[in-house]
Amino acid sequence: MSRKSAYHRIAVKIGSNVLTRADGTLDVTRMSSLVDQIALLYRQGIEVILISSGAVASGRSELQLSDKLDSVESRQLFSAVGQAKLINRYYELFRDHGIAVGQVLTTKESLATRRSYLNQRGCMRVMLDHGVVPIVNENDTISVTELMFTDNDELSGLVATMMDVDVLIILSNVDGIYDGPPSDAGSKVIRRVEPSMALEEYIQTERSGFGRGGMQTKSRIARKVADEGIAVIIANGRKEDILLHVVNEPEATLCTLFVASEANASSVKKWIAHSDGFAKGVIRLNDKAVEVVLGEKAASILPIGVCAIDGDFEKDDIVHVADAQGNVIGVGRTAYDSMEARQAIGQHDRRPIVHYDYLCIVYRIIEQTNMRKSRIAARSAAQLGDERINSVLCAVANEAEARISYILEANQCDLARMNPDDP
Repeated sequence: MSRKSAYHRIAVKIGSNVLTRADGTLDVTRMSSLVDQIALLYRQGIEVILISSGAVASGRSELQLSDKLDSVESRQLFSAVGQAKLINRYYELFRDHGIAVGQVLTTKESLATRRSYLNQRGCMRVMLDHGVVPIVNENDTISVTELMFTDNDELSGLVATMMDVDVLIILSNVDGIYDGPPSDAGSKVIRRVEPSMALEEYIQTERSGFGRGGMQTKSRIARKVADEGIAVIIANGRKEDILLHVVNEPEATLCTLFVASEANASSVKKWIAHSDGFAKGVIRLNDKAVEVVLGEKAASILPIGVCAIDGDFEKDDIVHVADAQGNVIGVGRTAYDSMEARQAIGQHDRRPIVHYDYLCIVYRIIEQTNMRKSRIAARSAAQLGDERINSVLCAVANEAEARISYILEANQCDLARMNPDDP
């Protein structure tokens, strides 16, 4: 356990189901064990950023409410009480090891601009430089549903890329991603996920008992972070010394590893990739421009290739880039405001509306996802018998024939109403 790790900086996300008992109270014994492990990694010279759930759950266990609150009010109340309890417990546990901790509360909206993003990153960098362990959580007291992270898995992915960690470790209440229902005795943990591997058929959609997310969200975030050049491990946070095992003995530890892509994106592109939810408008491209942008060579969004601008935005805002029909192919930071962009549509010799350095192409990710779904469908079709396949094909043919007949009848009615003298 004491051998030198390959990691210099790691992010550890601890889920609500790891930190809470069945009755919703904080599992102090589990928290103490995880802090002990983080302290040992700290002594090995590893910088640790902790993204911790549990505030709402721990606050809920403290209060007995007589009146019924709506979902936003209850989250605000429980998190206000629970966050104080949670950070105080972390403070006491880390203090026993002589380690200082600092609380970082954030919101999705506060990371919408590049300046806010860099300020957040600068804060955590100075903490790490001075030996302080950042403990990050979403500030649920001021977050509302429309502006919340999906869950702390999404927040952990953003923090991992922001801080350029070597690995993101997501601790849940299961050993990883299974090739079947985890409750089935025959299901096995998928140990290694390569960038091209399809997982959709394996993912369970159930949410965890006290958190907002489930394995579907974890898988999506893990894939996104791995595509940006950071390895991701999903492991069981309830297992003894799990952090020490996944960091120091990853090959011998039961977990799921998402292999990092070799193409490491720049810091600004990582921010943009996680900012698609903040897009203020859409820049639509003509077919030729789409072909160029999706080509092998790096290409910026030039006014000559733009056919329309949707929405109102300011210079440096995040915008979606789409084809003429509105299908999103990328997200980027605009160098124009919406009025200037509209005035520049179709013009030559103008600076890029979105420079390539501030453009993240998402079409390829969508295309890869669709290919994975197609492979799943093909495997499912291969398991059907000939009789079943013929039945499905006949049903499709009958439906198509019915629709063609309807269209022909409608066209005949239109032709009958037309004036033959009109051109």
